[in-house]
Amino acid sequence: MHKETPVVLINGLIGCLDHCSLHKSLCPLPVVVPDLLGYGHLSIVTPSCVDIPSQIEHLHREISECAPAGRVHLVGHSVGGVVAMLYARRYLDEVASITSVEGNFSLKDAFWSSSVARMSALEAEALLGGFRANPRAWMERAGIAFSQQRLEVAATWLAHQPSGTLQAMARSVLIETGGDHYRDALKTVFSSIPVHLLAGERSRAEWDVPDWAIAQSAGMTIMREVGHLMMLEQPQAFAQEIAQILDQV
Repeated sequence: MHKETPVVLINGLIGCLDHCSLHKSLCPLPVVVPDLLGYGHLSIVTPSCVDIPSQIEHLHREISECAPAGRVHLVGHSVGGVVAMLYARRYLDEVASITSVEGNFSLKDAFWSSSVARMSALEAEALLGGFRANPRAWMERAGIAFSQQRLEVAATWLAHQPSGTLQAMARSVLIETGGDHYRDALKTVFSSIPVHLLAGERSRAEWDVPDWAIAQSAGMTIMREVGHLMMLEQPQAFAQEIAQILDQV
C-alpha cells in the first residue's frame, strides 16, 4: 500500500462517512470525504442537477484538488458503491482500488431506492421528516441497538440531505443499475483494479453479489454482529476493517 494514496469515502443514499475513527485508523493515508451534490454544504443544489453521472464529475473535480498527480482508493457504501464503480469505469487510470461496502450490484439491491423513487415529492418529504422527528425509531427499524452516540450520529445523517436529493439519487440508481451496461462496467472494473467486498454479518444474505464478482474480487470481508449500516453501529471496528483491507492493496 502506498502510504500517500488518499482514501475517498463515498456515502450511501443517506448520511455521511466523515467519522473521526476512519481518519485515525487510516492514518497516515489522507482521508477525503467530499460532500456529494445535494448533501451537506451542497444540499442547496437543485434535485434536477443531482444524478450519478453528475456526482462522478463533481467527485473528479474534488479529487483532482487533493490528488492532482496520483491515484486514490475509493470506499463506497450502498448507493455510494455505484458511484465508486462508475467513477472507476470513467477514470480507471486514476483509481488504485475500490472497497464496495454492500454497494449495489443490481436492482435487487436497490429495493429502498425503488420505493423512494416511486413516491411523490410530498410523500418523500413526509418520510424523511418522520425519520428526523424520531431517529431512534429509524435506527430500530434498521436493527441498530440504541446508544446516545449512535442516536446523535443518526440525527446528523438524517439532516445531511433534503428529500429531493434522496429521490433524485434513488431514481438515478435505478437508471444506472437497471441494464446490461452496468454489469459490463462492473466487469471491466473488476478485471482492471483490486475490488474488495465488505458486508455486514446480518445483511450479507440480502446483498445480491453475483458469483463472478466474488470470484474476481480481491477478497470478501464479513464484519461480525452488524448490518448494512455497520459504520453507524460500530464505527471503530468498521474503520479497522477498512484499514486492514487497504493494507492488502
